[in-house]
Amino acid sequence: MQEPTYDSTRPRPAIELVSQYKLNVPGINGKTVCALRVVFPPNGSTPPHRHGGCAVSAFVISGALLNKMNDDPMKVIQSGGTWYEAPGCHHRISDNASKTEEAVLLATMIVDTEALERDGMGALIQIDEEYR
Repeated sequence: MQEPTYDSTRPRPAIELVSQYKLNVPGINGKTVCALRVVFPPNGSTPPHRHGGCAVSAFVISGALLNKMNDDPMKVIQSGGTWYEAPGCHHRISDNASKTEEAVLLATMIVDTEALERDGMGALIQIDEEYR
């Protein structure tokens, strides 16, 4: 499958913060774990982005997503599939693989509490400047 280039006319996903908890674990002070439910409409696409200093674990609840991070090859992640994004990872492709069905994922992020309190969603998702 050929890698798509980002097209700003495609619909963007709806993002909902579904949980947020400050961690009170020895050795992990000053961190918050957040979960985002991301619903990609048919043909939906997210601009290239990063998650700053967040560590991200993603789980595809339904549908299938095209996923490319850094310079790795693009992958199709089906329902039930997962991936991990290390802090600073460049998420180059994040698209719904279907033009007719929605896709849903749950992203769990560990973020610096101070950054989250200061920047809100901006601490979790930073769209590449040329696509803002």
